[in-house]
Amino acid sequence: MNLANMLSEERRARLAAERKLELKEAELSAANRKLGRHALALTREIGETRAEVATVRDENERVKSDLSVANQKIQVAERRLWHSIRTIQDGFAFFDADGLMIAANSAYIAAFDGLEEIAPGVSYPRILQLLTDEGLVDTEQMGPKDWRAMMLDRWASEAPEPIVIRWWNGMSFRLIDQRGPGGDMVSIALDITATVRYEEQLKAARDAAETASRAKSSFLANMSHEIRTPMNGVVGMAELLMESDLSEEQRLYASTIHTSAEALLRIINDILDYSKIEAEKLVLHPQDFDLEHCVHDIVTMLQPVTHGKDVDLLVDYDLFLPTRFIADPGRVRQILINLVGNAVKFTRKGHVAVRVTGLANPGETDCTVHITVEDTGVGMSPEEQAQIFGEFQQVASEANREFEGTGLGLAITRRLVDLMQGHIWVDSTPGKGSVFGVRLTLPLADPDTPMPVSMPDSLRRVMIVGQPEPTQSILSKQLEQLGLQIESCLTGPDALQAMTSDIDLVISEHAMAGMDGLELVEALRAAGWEDLPFLLVSLNGSAARSDPAFRLVQGSLQRPYQRSELLDRLVEAMTGCDARAPLPEAGADTDSPLPNSSDALRQMRILSAEDNKTNQLVFRKMVKSLDISLDFASNGEEAVAAFQSAPPDLIFMDVSMPRKDGCAATREIRELEQALGTHVPIIALTAHAMNGDSDRIMSAGMDRFMSKPLRKAEILNLIAEFQPADARPVALSKSDAQPEPDRQAL
Repeated sequence: MNLANMLSEERRARLAAERKLELKEAELSAANRKLGRHALALTREIGETRAEVATVRDENERVKSDLSVANQKIQVAERRLWHSIRTIQDGFAFFDADGLMIAANSAYIAAFDGLEEIAPGVSYPRILQLLTDEGLVDTEQMGPKDWRAMMLDRWASEAPEPIVIRWWNGMSFRLIDQRGPGGDMVSIALDITATVRYEEQLKAARDAAETASRAKSSFLANMSHEIRTPMNGVVGMAELLMESDLSEEQRLYASTIHTSAEALLRIINDILDYSKIEAEKLVLHPQDFDLEHCVHDIVTMLQPVTHGKDVDLLVDYDLFLPTRFIADPGRVRQILINLVGNAVKFTRKGHVAVRVTGLANPGETDCTVHITVEDTGVGMSPEEQAQIFGEFQQVASEANREFEGTGLGLAITRRLVDLMQGHIWVDSTPGKGSVFGVRLTLPLADPDTPMPVSMPDSLRRVMIVGQPEPTQSILSKQLEQLGLQIESCLTGPDALQAMTSDIDLVISEHAMAGMDGLELVEALRAAGWEDLPFLLVSLNGSAARSDPAFRLVQGSLQRPYQRSELLDRLVEAMTGCDARAPLPEAGADTDSPLPNSSDALRQMRILSAEDNKTNQLVFRKMVKSLDISLDFASNGEEAVAAFQSAPPDLIFMDVSMPRKDGCAATREIRELEQALGTHVPIIALTAHAMNGDSDRIMSAGMDRFMSKPLRKAEILNLIAEFQPADARPVALSKSDAQPEPDRQAL
């Protein structure tokens, strides 16, 4: 029971006793009046009424006794109440409707440091005056007068809000005032000093933790920069070295250096990514991207890893699933690289198949995409599956100790999938392989764009020759989805024997035992099937094209191929026309020369701002085969000066440089451009890899963002992309122009 309820109960007891006393007094008065009215009768009947008089006398005595007991109870209740109030360690006081103190406990009085004026009868405004005059209260930013006015306004309100005041000695009190029905006020001062100090300690601890977190992030960023800067030289020079004329032994050494550097870089990326995830600093940056192209890039990148293994890398992308979605393409690539890379690493023979399925319903803007990575590798036990997505976990056994890594790849993958609000799972059998699956719901970049799947009317029945499982099943399924009938043959002789006039197209694997694909097409032509369209599928397209028999085929596909490539080759094989070549306009002169001659054009001017001499050398060697004019600046000030003296067509700007960094130099160049009315593309080059770096750098006015170590193909593609119209072609070779996928974690 709280104090207010106790006071109310005691007051009700006192009022009840008073009412009972009044009732008894009324009864006594009535009895006396009755005696007066019947005095004469009583005189005559005194003998008969003696007993009644005695009864009345006894009743009076009982009433007096009851009143005495009631008064005693009231006194006991009051003593108990005040005894309870005095034992309360917090301050407690009563004030009447005029604001005068009725009573207060010792804790309330003691807080005023012995001021004699603080006693029953003192007014509340006087208490406030004493508090400020004697310096007992800390009014903080408010002046004494304003503080007293604020406290009086609060006191006068119908239901004063609790308030915290700080005492001169650092103690803190929470004032709780409650007004009664008659205007009386009960005031309680709770000592919350320990709570306030604990909150201050928590705030200090939180500030210290945030400071430590910022220091950790700064350390990771600096560590990333310090490691990636020399790694740029190692990876870049090793890549350039492998392009030079080397002996087999020297090429092996250079390749080993390059592979080892890439492996070290993957470990660094894993550690940095995991640190960012643990610190909740990793943020997704959704944008429009091509999922099918992303899958094929990764498979193409990992294809060399399968060399020396009897492993096929396959892609099965649903023929009717859209390709363009909205997501963070870098993180989607990282998920796929981790899953496909692990599958390749743990598979000695058989296949690794990436299957992408989903259904985009008409009118909906989202699509649930299912990505599975199936392998025929070492597999996992149920116990290993239960912990495979944990940190620093590896499938470890006597059979697979050769496999190395940080054990963070799948843990990072799970965190990324969770961050995308998706789901990841695994199903595996020891010795037979594993299937990792990811389900993501992604917004469609262009919900209204259908996949073109129309086929020529002349194409109805297709013979597939020599495609091993599961490659054959993937191709057969895709062709059947196009409405085509399939005839399958395992070897060339089987195909020759099964050939009939209703076969409209032959799709054959190049590498087959006994009779390869080109030998098959020669045999078909010799057997009289001169006009039968023939499509060749191979892993090595250049080797197939170098064979004289290649002239007999109507098209070729290099595995793994995208859906659009398959559809184009089918159309080209059946029609003899390029499926995507635009038709010439009527009357156009196809033999007219190009309007511009490269002899009359100037060189493209490129400025590279880089303070590290090794990185300057790497950059120079990467672009040495291009027809460009290349200048270097060693800091931001030199970059601005070079821009003012001879504005370049493209700037590669290192972010961390002495005297003036890349961001400051870019902002100054952008200010100069406002007066000139020009805009020079600026590519940010940085060894930092922490979250927020890209946003900070791009906000300085950069056009693109590239992390070190730099890739030659990426540099060359950017130069080709930003080549101005009045400059000579930079003479990129086809091999140089191929985009190089990210090499993150395997």
